[in-house]
Amino acid sequence: MPTTQDIAKDFVQMCKKGQFDEAGEKYWAANVVSLEPMEGEMARAEGLDAVKAKGEWWNNSHEVHSFSAGDPVVNGDQFIVEFEMDVTNKDSGERMQMQEQALYTVADGKIVEERFFYGG
Repeated sequence: MPTTQDIAKDFVQMCKKGQFDEAGEKYWAANVVSLEPMEGEMARAEGLDAVKAKGEWWNNSHEVHSFSAGDPVVNGDQFIVEFEMDVTNKDSGERMQMQEQALYTVADGKIVEERFFYGG
């Protein structure tokens, strides 16, 4: 079974290549939970189908001009990654630079939780 370090490295490499859906397919557990620091229906997604739907919502709602991901930092069964994005919200037309950290928890070779933190 791959280690958390192995999963972190491969997952982030796939994200850096723009392979977000493929990374999710490969590493999300069936019971994965995704948590955002916001109110509303996208604040918590539980289960593979719900997390995939959240990703589709994001892609349909935003135009991504640029994206970058830092190298993962591992601690036990968790790893954290910093993402930076330049996006435009398709509904409002607002362009914004986003910085977020994502904390992933791994169990039995799969990501069981992703928790996002936003910065300036």
